[in-house]
Amino acid sequence: MNRSEVAAMIDHTLLAPEATAQDVARIVEEAARYHTYAVCVSLTMLPLTVPAGLHVATVIGFPSGAHSPAIKAAEAAEAVANGADEIDMVINLALAVTGDYEAVEAEIASVRAVVPGVLKVIIESAVLNDEQIVGVCRAAKNAGADYVKTSTGFHKAGGASVHAVRLMRETVGPEMGVKASGGIRDAQAALAMIEAGANRLGVSATVKILEGLPEAAE
Repeated sequence: MNRSEVAAMIDHTLLAPEATAQDVARIVEEAARYHTYAVCVSLTMLPLTVPAGLHVATVIGFPSGAHSPAIKAAEAAEAVANGADEIDMVINLALAVTGDYEAVEAEIASVRAVVPGVLKVIIESAVLNDEQIVGVCRAAKNAGADYVKTSTGFHKAGGASVHAVRLMRETVGPEMGVKASGGIRDAQAALAMIEAGANRLGVSATVKILEGLPEAAE
């Protein structure tokens, strides 16, 4: 894949809690220069002015997921009102590890109800075993989510893995998106995630990744 093809799959991400408005302006400029699909920033950075064609994503229930469904829905509604095109929500991991997939589905559905655009569900795959990954992916699909996403990038268990991405893709099928995020820092890692089934990447090392890929042929 060439640089432009991969760029069109990237959410150029800055979620460090100490990130400033100036830092966010920098990633917007980088995203516009490299023609990434979106920028992903914290809710408090919205509303965000971006060039035409660049989408805005934000995170809710972030990074722990240990928020009530009502709070997640309220965050999502605020994000939509402030111009977010896409919402990346973190599931309640305690529900996932105890196998309460009906409750996971219910909390996703509560957010889905207030999000008219794209909803991505962060499952923190490094925390889960294969059975749990399958269970939460099915819950996300049943609740009407558009994507399942591997990781916040903040959990000590780790980020995306090829195995998790492949399992997530097998579970949700071709009609849903799979976003790989967390620990993807070079072109080789990005391409491995895409080969495993990811059709969106959440990365902060966007410039390094894209500079490691060939430009499109004239």
